[in-house]
Amino acid sequence: MMKEFIKELKWRGMLHDIIPGTEEHLSKNKTLGYIGFDPTSDSLHIGSLVPIFILKHYQNAGHTPIVLLGGATGMIGDPSGKSDERNLLDKKILKHNEKKLKIQFEKFLDFKSSIPNKALLVNNYDWMSKFSIIDFVRDIGKHITVNYMMGKESVKKRISKDTTQGMSFTEFTYQLIQGYDFLHLYKEMNCLLQLGGSDQWGNITTGTELIRRKENKKAFAMTCPLIKKSDGSKFGKSEGGNIWLDKDKTSVYKFYQYWLNISDEDAVNYIKVFTFLSEENVENIIQEHNNDKSRRLLQNKIAEIVTIMVHSEQDLNNAIKASEVLFGKSSKEDLESLDEKTFNEIFEGVPSSNISLRKLSNGIDIENILATETKFLKSISEAKRSLKENSISVNKNKVSENIKIKKSDLINDQYILLQRGRKNYHLVIVK
Repeated sequence: MMKEFIKELKWRGMLHDIIPGTEEHLSKNKTLGYIGFDPTSDSLHIGSLVPIFILKHYQNAGHTPIVLLGGATGMIGDPSGKSDERNLLDKKILKHNEKKLKIQFEKFLDFKSSIPNKALLVNNYDWMSKFSIIDFVRDIGKHITVNYMMGKESVKKRISKDTTQGMSFTEFTYQLIQGYDFLHLYKEMNCLLQLGGSDQWGNITTGTELIRRKENKKAFAMTCPLIKKSDGSKFGKSEGGNIWLDKDKTSVYKFYQYWLNISDEDAVNYIKVFTFLSEENVENIIQEHNNDKSRRLLQNKIAEIVTIMVHSEQDLNNAIKASEVLFGKSSKEDLESLDEKTFNEIFEGVPSSNISLRKLSNGIDIENILATETKFLKSISEAKRSLKENSISVNKNKVSENIKIKKSDLINDQYILLQRGRKNYHLVIVK
């Protein structure tokens, strides 16, 4: 199976740069390979799924994947693709982040079973923290010239940029420290391959060059293309920022909706990158999708698979239920089954009004709550007309004239959801 790894990445569109000889080596040798991850947050985001999926394919092919957390490099900041220097984090925060991130990695990679190629997790702080500046400059720095480091694209962009900030020495040393990570893993674990995104090619090849110059040995490297949306914008971003894997940072509903709302063009690419479906299955789904694009089969399939992998099947069912509340048939019971975070999120931005609980003691006529109390409708007469047209729902249930809204109508003792037609909502918050 080992020879299939590169072939697998190629058909999925996940191969960008590769050092000559890498494919031949991997086809014949079980190899340790690693990808570095930034530990500056206590959650990964969906952009992190690309390297995680690569490591999973690597493990599936019989090789041993290593997750390297940049505890040391996270204290410095990688200049690749960045226009500004980022804030540095202390050791306590990084340790907390490492613990949280490992839980997320374990959803994809097998760290625990008795298989011979179980995944490994290391933190470069464990060896970099023991290095004195004198030892590092003497033993490592002398093997890589400043000319070589200045030639890297990530450095040239920052140096040439018309800004007073420029690049600090701290960030300039990043590629040398990342290069030493590869050397350390090579010497201590016989790790022969580093993988990463195409923006990391300069840092990665510094590692292979350091191994060549210091150990007179050949190491291997490969990268995957950076995933972007069809419109050229950055993948993994929404109006609210990153789409996180932690449900406390991005709700499962919002996570699920992100994948449902991708374009058809993106869906054709993402079904290859973000699922482990076979090439034959993928082609069949794409064909079926193209036969009737209105069904959005690709988007639904991707959203379903990724939500289960990152969260759970129960979380997926809850997200589907939340979607049906807004876009399909549902009931008050369905609304009450949503947790408060999801409820608030799906109605975020919906016009709302506050009513005191005392007013509901004797009930409020439906016409008054639609018009006078909330201004959802412009007038009592418009409210009556809408009721006669059978276009008004309270808590997703159709209502008619001559009813009162009471305490018993409250959702989770706090909300009443008014609706006119399919898409016009108004949330009443009762305090």
